[in-house]
Amino acid sequence: MAWDSARPVLWKRFAKEGVVFAVGMTAIMYLLAGQRDPGSYIGVLLGAFMYVGVVGAMAKFGYVRKTFAQLRTETAARPPRQVGRTAAAPSTRARPRPTSRTGGVSKGKRR
Repeated sequence: MAWDSARPVLWKRFAKEGVVFAVGMTAIMYLLAGQRDPGSYIGVLLGAFMYVGVVGAMAKFGYVRKTFAQLRTETAARPPRQVGRTAAAPSTRARPRPTSRTGGVSKGKRR
């Protein structure tokens, strides 16, 4: 796919995902790791901006991830899977020959 300047970019959605990422990582760093260094938080903020920028560029190339709502509707429309074995042809592989490890040959007790 080529870059298409006319292709729409969902900046609002990408910014929301970036904010969720930044808030989540900030909470994890503050609560679990006890990180109090302001440089770490600036790094998380820069990471969120980079995420929005990269995803925006990918959208210009034509890649847009599906939302959870779209995935749920596709899953609901799909026929249910059959669990277990189907009535396909049985395996035609022959059983391997017995060996001393499988109990096929008895050599007697070692001394």
